Amino acid sequence: MTPNKNQVWPFESAVREVVALLVRRQYAALEKLSGGVRLSAAHLRTAVREYGRTIVVPPPDATPPLGVVEILPGRATRRSWAVNVDLWTVEEGRSDLTLEMTVREGKDGGYVI
Repeated sequence: MTPNKNQVWPFESAVREVVALLVRRQYAALEKLSGGVRLSAAHLRTAVREYGRTIVVPPPDATPPLGVVEILPGRATRRSWAVNVDLWTVEEGRSDLTLEMTVREGKDGGYVI
């Protein structure tokens, strides 16, 4: 399900915090947050450096704010979503980079990246 322009997802603040960590170049914190699944801090650092532009927090009115597809439940009992976030840079505005992540409901009622 792709959101309409005004849809707000309950996990949106968690996703935006991930983007903020990327903007602040806190790669070790991102690796820890994701459990190091798929990308290490070193891989993130290298990818951003090689891109050669300065990633910034997207403006609040960026549309669509998130690309979200709910993952159909299999054996898992908690809901999960594939989430894409367009990244923005100082040099180009909306970038051709997309941050992709999986968000799952956590045991404590929060969300796990």
